Amino acid sequence: MSQSLNSAEAVQYDTTLVLAIELSSKTWVLAAQVPGLPRTKAKRTIEPNKLALESAIEGYRARAAAAGYPVDRVVATYEAGWSGFWLARWLIGKGIEVHVVQPSSVPVDRRMRRAKSDGIDAELLLRTLLAWLRGEPRVCSMVPIPEEADEDARRCVRERTELVSERVGLTNRIGAVLATLGIEGYNPLLKNRRRRLGELRTGLGDPIPPHALAKIERLLSRLELVLDQISVLEHDRDAVAETASDDASRMIQQLCTLRGIGVQSATLLVREAFVRRFANGKALGSYAGLTATPYNSGGVEREQGIGKAGNRRLRTVMVELAWLWQRYQPGTAQVTWFRERTGSTGRRVRKVMVVALARKLLVALWRFAVDGVIPEGAIMKPTA
Repeated sequence: MSQSLNSAEAVQYDTTLVLAIELSSKTWVLAAQVPGLPRTKAKRTIEPNKLALESAIEGYRARAAAAGYPVDRVVATYEAGWSGFWLARWLIGKGIEVHVVQPSSVPVDRRMRRAKSDGIDAELLLRTLLAWLRGEPRVCSMVPIPEEADEDARRCVRERTELVSERVGLTNRIGAVLATLGIEGYNPLLKNRRRRLGELRTGLGDPIPPHALAKIERLLSRLELVLDQISVLEHDRDAVAETASDDASRMIQQLCTLRGIGVQSATLLVREAFVRRFANGKALGSYAGLTATPYNSGGVEREQGIGKAGNRRLRTVMVELAWLWQRYQPGTAQVTWFRERTGSTGRRVRKVMVVALARKLLVALWRFAVDGVIPEGAIMKPTA
């Protein structure tokens, strides 16, 4: 559904309604090419809800039919973003062909000051979609619409990351309060946190002042809630990894058999990346934001580093795994390649080259999870 048409299958504009939707929280702006009305500026603003959109589409159909061009196909597009994919699924349920555009792939005016509004953006999106339907290569990139179950399962992985960040923040805030009182060595993550709090003494040998104590106790209450929620998520995560109920669970189990990869890393890799379809390893590396960004213009040639225009969660876990892979899988082809090129170089070169190792490792793990191809030289965990 999300593949462009070749010249032999070019869109028939006399029977196809092409619609671009610019989404915002207050209004939706529509730009359309209506059959039989080529000179009409078919752009309008509607309420931001599906009923208003359905009414607008029916209005376009009626106008085209009145002009003698009945619509038998509707193609719609909007940019991927905060709105998610519910609208695409709803439109597909109505029999409408939907394409979700990657916003950063749409070419824009490069002038320093360019006019920008929702109406202009909608027309630009419409022109981009028309060019893509005509089969123009690389005019934009379309985002695959994920299955609703896969998208929902991904929330648990992301929620745990958010909760871990909250845990770190609460721990640091408790430490900051104690630091102003001259208290060191208190760990709020231990189970005896409440008892230890009553035994603490300030730098002057006095008990913790009442207001500071009350604030720390409130922070501890929030911290305990976060810890309980993390525990629940980890229990659910481990339960999924133990039962191969679907392809995603099978891939998680398979990745966990490799030495150096735990349940959390395997779950994140599968939920964020491996449930998608990629044409090749290069496309996977680009999705993770681990591809190089060269700058060659005239006599200037330099490397700008990785693009980072991808999934930052996947990129972060892969860089972490690249360092761990050197420790737990020293005999693999990826680590051998890394050590041959770094040799006795300094830390800076190793930090740069570990990104390339992360990209190679990502492709190897993808092939192992999807096709069962074991990375060369990899050590498997002993079976229980």
